[in-house]
Amino acid sequence: MGYFTRKVTLFLGTLWAAVTLNFAIPRLMPGSPVQATLARLAASGQVVTNATRRAIEIQLGLPHASILSQYFQYLVNIVQLHFGMTYSLQDESVKQAVAAAAPWTLVLVGTTTVIAFVAGTLLGVVAGWRRQSRMDSAVTVGSTFFSAFPPFWFGLLLLYFLGFKEQLFPLTGGYSAGATPHLTLSFLLDAAYHSVLPATTLVITSLAGWVLGMRNNMINTLGEDYVVFAEGNGLKSRTIALLYVARNALLPNVTSFGLALGTVIGGSVLVESIFGYPGIGSLLLQAVNNRDYPLMQAIFLMITVSMLVTIFLVDLLYGVLDPRVRQ
Repeated sequence: MGYFTRKVTLFLGTLWAAVTLNFAIPRLMPGSPVQATLARLAASGQVVTNATRRAIEIQLGLPHASILSQYFQYLVNIVQLHFGMTYSLQDESVKQAVAAAAPWTLVLVGTTTVIAFVAGTLLGVVAGWRRQSRMDSAVTVGSTFFSAFPPFWFGLLLLYFLGFKEQLFPLTGGYSAGATPHLTLSFLLDAAYHSVLPATTLVITSLAGWVLGMRNNMINTLGEDYVVFAEGNGLKSRTIALLYVARNALLPNVTSFGLALGTVIGGSVLVESIFGYPGIGSLLLQAVNNRDYPLMQAIFLMITVSMLVTIFLVDLLYGVLDPRVRQ
């Protein structure tokens, strides 16, 4: 029980620290939502006065209490799941903005994470089993080469060649202009068509990690005594590769997959921004540009909590599956 008590205590302490940093970091950033709004007004040629500043402060509902009072109110709001109104989206609450953007990121990043994991793991099994072969070289070198491209740069290449030059895919957006999001076959096909380029970018740039991880695990497992014993008993190569080697080598990759799922909510800010994809990443960038503290805090909190919960569950699972870690 001591192991699980320590993990719960560590989780709660880390969660409190993350929540506190989530409150402090946006307020340490230079500028304010009022300054960002006034700058936009001045750029459009409008006259900015003190009355204009005061009106904007009232409109945005900016708090004027002390930092300590704001912090305690912030903790109460988190417990009540009340994040207030956004500064950058007119007449829209933070909950509404996040609820509208989250499904896009969950589908895009969640699907690409699963595809990259399955494809990378299978390619890693093949490369590890046929180590030092042409197949091994092609898989490892090819995946490493493409993963060396930063996701945003690789996305720009796809956008230029397949979107702009060949006009095979849309340049921006998650669906066609004028369409209304709803669960119909025509809209889902339209959304899938718009997600091809960002999904391809995320899958290809993240594939190498799964390939190389599984390949190295396979090679390490091949030297185990039970593998040599199975080979000595004349079992088929496919049986040894799948049921003996890959099955045991898969465990570290499964752990990494669980951690990768914790980052799904955060999405990919740069990739979503490049393709104008209406997900959490684009919403976060908009919030940062407009100094939208409530929206930034809600998104950062979602990302942090999802990651902490995933790590916590993986730790508990390890304690159940392997009693040695509890000692």
